[in-house]
Amino acid sequence: MREDITAGRSKGMSREELLALPAAVDLETGNRALGLGRSKGYALAKRGEYPCRVLRLGNAYRVVTADLLDLLGLAA
Repeated sequence: MREDITAGRSKGMSREELLALPAAVDLETGNRALGLGRSKGYALAKRGEYPCRVLRLGNAYRVVTADLLDLLGLAA
């Protein structure tokens, strides 16, 4: 994994972490899995251009995990 020097923590997610995700995850988790920053991820979701299916539930965005795993080549 790449290291995010500014935050002092690793960026991205391992294969094991990805496969353990629930049916839908918050946008921050989706962004982390794709290596997107917070602003970029929210901008893409708002424009309907996020690289996988995003559900809008009130003020919250949820990323469909099956679509995320498929995009990353990890679909079962």
